[in-house]
Amino acid sequence: MERTVVETRYGRLRGEMNEGVFIWKGIPYAKAPVGERRFLPPEPPEAWDGVREATSFGPVVMQPSDPIFSGLLGRMSEPPSEDGLYLNIWSPAADGKKRPVLFWIHGGAFLFGSGSSPWYDGAAFAKRGDVVVVTINYRMNVFGFLHLGDAFGEAYAQAGNLGILDQVAALRWVKENIAAFGGDPDNITIFGESAGAASVGVLLSLPEASGLFRRAILQSGSGSLLLRSSETAMVMTERILERAGVRLGDRDRLLSIPANELLQAAMSLGPGITYGPVIDGHVLRRHPIEALRDGAASGVPILIGVTKDEYHLFTLTDPSWTKLGEKELLDRINREVGPIPDAAIRYYKETADASAPAWQTWLRIMTYRVFVEGMLRTADAQAAQGADVYMYRFDYETPVFGGQLKACHALELPFVFHNLHQPGVANFVGNRPEREAIANEMHYAWLSLARTGDPNGAHLPEAWPAYTSERKAAFVFSAASHVEDDPFGREREAWMTRA
Repeated sequence: MERTVVETRYGRLRGEMNEGVFIWKGIPYAKAPVGERRFLPPEPPEAWDGVREATSFGPVVMQPSDPIFSGLLGRMSEPPSEDGLYLNIWSPAADGKKRPVLFWIHGGAFLFGSGSSPWYDGAAFAKRGDVVVVTINYRMNVFGFLHLGDAFGEAYAQAGNLGILDQVAALRWVKENIAAFGGDPDNITIFGESAGAASVGVLLSLPEASGLFRRAILQSGSGSLLLRSSETAMVMTERILERAGVRLGDRDRLLSIPANELLQAAMSLGPGITYGPVIDGHVLRRHPIEALRDGAASGVPILIGVTKDEYHLFTLTDPSWTKLGEKELLDRINREVGPIPDAAIRYYKETADASAPAWQTWLRIMTYRVFVEGMLRTADAQAAQGADVYMYRFDYETPVFGGQLKACHALELPFVFHNLHQPGVANFVGNRPEREAIANEMHYAWLSLARTGDPNGAHLPEAWPAYTSERKAAFVFSAASHVEDDPFGREREAWMTRA
């Protein structure tokens, strides 16, 4: 492999070239958040002398093992560590050319995941689109979103949003250094899926991130996804610390408890504990979508969408969804996402697939409330500010698991990255012949958005109109991709009576 050395603000880095694309792995964008820096905002990295080898991915951040999702959605081989704030760069050449930059924020429910997953390999983007791709790690779970409130002093007031602050730090690093890798610091597109899209939604609203990127793509997520109030977050913090044997205010124990012990204590509380950004009055001062309505990102074009059957993925981790009767399902959904208006019940009954099991009808409620609703609110807020908005829906259905997953959450990822060839991908998306055409359409639409702010081009079978207050158009990616006008209109209207 050919090697190349670049000069950054912090020192020289030696990467490697593979099949015409240069890659630099495991670049520290912040000091290791360990010891006295645990639960504190990120600090710029230390400079180094000589040439630092950047040919191996850095450790992933602390996270639990999840055999289903880590195996299904791209296995990671790097060990977990509190010292995990690294990023990776793919580029056609470190030649001073100002290429568009795609900055990827991975998903994983703010619980697990990594920028080093083979599913996020940026080589196809770099090679096919002449762009620079950056993927990052950021602190998650208790290490990135443990809201310490006032219990541990002012120094820890931002602890509930450290994962977001890590992303801002990584963006600053890219803004300051990406020109050395052939990228344009003034043309950065942030994009992410699930928790990554939730992060993008928050970054759009955050004054500290303003000016660090030019465009944004949100895949199956918005600023409302996994968002928590400070009160809810503090209750969870108290439960976690009690289980870990850390008294409120005991800073010494908070900093000295072994990382694995703290993580295991949190995980032992079960699925009732969730992680995500906190409206804490410090980092996040208000709901991100409210900030968008007031123009926080008025000049930023966005591309935003969902998969048709988002929530079906979670029947793998919780098969009970597929075994409950109608009443039990509706009672459970009501507990999880709030009251369901009668008009919505009628809508789902009227539009049900008579040949499908009943659970698929009612799981559409979870897809709407968790994913679609936030997408629509985000799109409406940006469109009202005059920003260019492009909406999509991903309809390709995977045949695996007997067709149970349909067009589920995360299914679009290998299509967007054009990584259908990566190990294990076929076990998730199947081998249907239309895969390649859909991948071409999505991959080049994302590239076009990053380059021009518009996803249109010869790669699409018809023009993709902008989503506006007057025309709520969406592009549907499928075996016969096409445009639909207001495809969520009836469903949205049915929910409008919700208290």
